[in-house]
Amino acid sequence: MSHAGVVALVSGGLDSLCLARALLAQRKTVHPVYIRCGLVWEAAELFWLREWLAKLRRPGLRALTVLQVPLAGVYARHWSLTGRGVPSRDSRDAAVYLPGRNVLLVAHAALYAARERLSTIALGILAGNPFADARPELLKRLSGVLSRSLSHRLRVAAPLRRLSKAALIAKFPREPFELTFSCLRPEAGRHCGRCNKCAERQRAFAKAGVPDPTSYAQQRRGQTPQGQGSDPFIC
Repeated sequence: MSHAGVVALVSGGLDSLCLARALLAQRKTVHPVYIRCGLVWEAAELFWLREWLAKLRRPGLRALTVLQVPLAGVYARHWSLTGRGVPSRDSRDAAVYLPGRNVLLVAHAALYAARERLSTIALGILAGNPFADARPELLKRLSGVLSRSLSHRLRVAAPLRRLSKAALIAKFPREPFELTFSCLRPEAGRHCGRCNKCAERQRAFAKAGVPDPTSYAQQRRGQTPQGQGSDPFIC
């Protein structure tokens, strides 16, 4: 069994939770890294990320590192910074694209990995991701470019890339998904229930046949409030 260290790029979402769990199951030493860019959901996301990391606590799990990489200068008035025009639950997946997101995340994670003498960077990319910067061939090229530019051998991996979100939930049904967060327009630290990512989450739990433990600020007909409670966090 390998005890090698891995930089795990994490958010507050269930993909990241399952990524960390899978790496720990392989006896990896996991160094969770969150890159904060000034996006509207990050305060809530970081709150819940710290909650599930505390719940997941294992000997191989290192303390969370938060890197500050503000994007206001390049994203300008993008909806992810302003909170205006956030893609709704009826929008297509392409609507949530954040320009160059994975390239930006990997580049900064690579600097951290080189500093800490770690050789692998893992992302929670899933099957069906439609964006060019999530393709395996790009991640392979990034591995080579970053290794040469930093004079430090690096591999960028996406170990969950063959699994859909529903398959991930079905594979890890006992994980504390009620502590995960994936919402573009949080309301008092809770999922809004109206954005693209909330809808994606709801569809995945339904398809997996696993009850959705998420507390949504806007409950749809037939949903019962549960999970995180009425006011877990004040933005």
